[in-house]
Amino acid sequence: MYKLVAIDLDGTMLNSYGIVTEYTKNIIQNTINKGTDVVIASGRPIDSIQSIAKEIGSNNYFIAGNGALIYDIKENKVIYEKYLSKQKVLEIIKLCEENSISYNVYTDKTILATSLKYNVLYYHKENLKKEESKKTNINIVENMYEYVKNMNEEKFLKITICDDSKSIFNSITRKLKNISDIEVLDISHISRKIIKQGTQEFPIEYYYTEISSQNVDKWNALEFLLKKLNINKEELIAIGDNINDKKMIENAGLGIAMKHSTPVITEICDYITDSNNDEGVAKALEKFC
Repeated sequence: MYKLVAIDLDGTMLNSYGIVTEYTKNIIQNTINKGTDVVIASGRPIDSIQSIAKEIGSNNYFIAGNGALIYDIKENKVIYEKYLSKQKVLEIIKLCEENSISYNVYTDKTILATSLKYNVLYYHKENLKKEESKKTNINIVENMYEYVKNMNEEKFLKITICDDSKSIFNSITRKLKNISDIEVLDISHISRKIIKQGTQEFPIEYYYTEISSQNVDKWNALEFLLKKLNINKEELIAIGDNINDKKMIENAGLGIAMKHSTPVITEICDYITDSNNDEGVAKALEKFC
């Protein structure tokens, strides 16, 4: 019997509209009721994940910032953390601004952005459909370098880099890899989301990657949690779709990829389920839990 399931959010549990369907919620609840705990493992900040965890009935832990922290829901506190230093954040901001590329800074509780573009636009549109307590906190900042420099709080989870042009994007990722003590996702990938406005739908696509502190990964956070809960990795199911899910899918007792996953994920997984728009997570949980 599997004792724990770690599930990514965007592109996995959430459909292209950023919604957990009622069917998926019911199946997750059935899984928990049968004795298998469900943990969200996402790149999002605390507040954004917290509301979704409550929505699906996951009451124990979740992983935020791609493994930068683990949050204990019942105790209302962080129990594991690996943040980017302010010095590194400022170094990355300077490089991005010198190369005129879009970026966002994720703290433990908010997303700092210079404009509503790419993934921040998606979160903003998502917020318009949510009640206040469930919204992702977005802070639009005019002068990011000075704002971050003057911040007292230094709990930086990650920085996302986004651009429409593959050549510009690849150029900046090469430069980022020259900065020490950070992790840059090895494969730059395309994010595909759908923004719904009234009766109209607008697909958005862009290249993006994520930068975090050295050795930050969803799997490293999961290893800590498994040890805390006295669960073997063979008793873990991991479900995801993208490169930031790779290590947890490789190392879990059962690694499951979404049908639309990036090729590197489908190549290393144990099982491929349907897409996030076809109840892929629910179908996998029904089959294996």
